[in-house]
Amino acid sequence: MISPLLDGLLNPKHVLLDLRGKTAGEAIWEIVEVLRESGELNKATEFFQAVMAREEKTSTVANGAVAFPHVRTDLVDEILLGIGRSARGISFGDEENLVHLIFLIAVPQQMVNDYLICVGGLARRLSKDATRQALREASTPAEFLERLRADE
Repeated sequence: MISPLLDGLLNPKHVLLDLRGKTAGEAIWEIVEVLRESGELNKATEFFQAVMAREEKTSTVANGAVAFPHVRTDLVDEILLGIGRSARGISFGDEENLVHLIFLIAVPQQMVNDYLICVGGLARRLSKDATRQALREASTPAEFLERLRADE
């Protein structure tokens, strides 16, 4: 069962199923824009720069063509989750292992434990080939989130 914390972060308005960007920066910016447009993320440029600085230090790419870019910041008061999917794949610096699913997480400085619950739940679900494949085949944001919730 998905944790109530993670379930509360899954919003179809925050899911992009057709990322156009070819690089990590381009794709992450697309997701940042969706969070900004929803009214839940102010200072989008500052947030984007913080995420990219964090990504440069240590890549957040996991096995299975999934990335979890994130940053702990005072720019948000609540955890935000933006999701992007790319059929073509996105380079996070490795042209041979392209990323198809991106889970962008904005974490308030004081919410480290909540972040760990969130990313742990996502990582467990996304460790399964069948789950990743189901997410890659979803045709709407609502269906994508339904498949993410249904796993396990």
